[in-house]
Amino acid sequence: MREYRTIEVPEGVAGERVDRGISRLFGLSRTQSAEMAESGGVKLNGEVVGKSDRLVAGALLEVRLPQPPQPVAIHAEIVDQMGIIFDDEDIVVVDKPVGVAAHPSMGWTGPTVLGGLAGAGYRISTSGAAERAGIVQRLDVGTSGLMVVAKSESAYTILKAAFRDREVEKIYHALVQGHPDPSKGTIDAPIDRHPRDDWKFAVVEGGKPSVTHYETLEAFAAASLLKIELETGRTHQIRVHMSAMRHPCVGDIAYGADPALAKALEMSRQWLHAVELSFVHPRTGLKVHFKSEYPSDLANALARLSADR
Repeated sequence: MREYRTIEVPEGVAGERVDRGISRLFGLSRTQSAEMAESGGVKLNGEVVGKSDRLVAGALLEVRLPQPPQPVAIHAEIVDQMGIIFDDEDIVVVDKPVGVAAHPSMGWTGPTVLGGLAGAGYRISTSGAAERAGIVQRLDVGTSGLMVVAKSESAYTILKAAFRDREVEKIYHALVQGHPDPSKGTIDAPIDRHPRDDWKFAVVEGGKPSVTHYETLEAFAAASLLKIELETGRTHQIRVHMSAMRHPCVGDIAYGADPALAKALEMSRQWLHAVELSFVHPRTGLKVHFKSEYPSDLANALARLSADR
């Protein structure tokens, strides 16, 4: 069943094309937004409008959102790869492998964390949108490491607020090209959707506040291993910020990484791993801390760099 939404057009998107405005307002890609308009699924003050028409401040915007995909169980070998780090009646902490999305989304037909948990018999909170119920944080498909998923409704509410209020400690390790100068610092640059590429994000004036702290752990000839702590949690935040510094994550071709270096290190994805996760347990009130080891592809890349010294 498709979902209908009706809102008053805010001043912030007045004058924008319908497809771009809907993309910003509802978090959809420009392609999805354009397809909605072309199929007659967008009305402005009761009149059907096209993708290139302009939004008017204060007008009543009605959209027929795409039907959300449903979680599907994944292959048994993927369930095995997705290690369960911690599990109780309120939360489950997983070690997400590369190639697995956090939850179903438009255009993604591969495995998901929610599908893996469903396939393993876990009962997850029903809070949140249907396709991402229980999800309080996300990792990119190409990023591996720690994720917490809410099992109880109370845990979902408490953890969602903790992430929103920046009370969760998220530590990543990233192998980036070159040597950041200074070797330790903070990147404070707003992020929003890329002005030209729907599926990418970029540092954009007027975007959402985004803060990344980094520190060099080890320097190699062509790359640096960084410890990164996120103060905010924007989509692709680390990848965007490091690319903006001209030190993209090794293997992250989409954000400007050198294909030759990625090939030499046998990297088919960005070298980025969520290594530590700390937060106050939603039921006990005690702080819990989890760690994850590097998967084999990331460890092998580091070994190759060390051998070349």
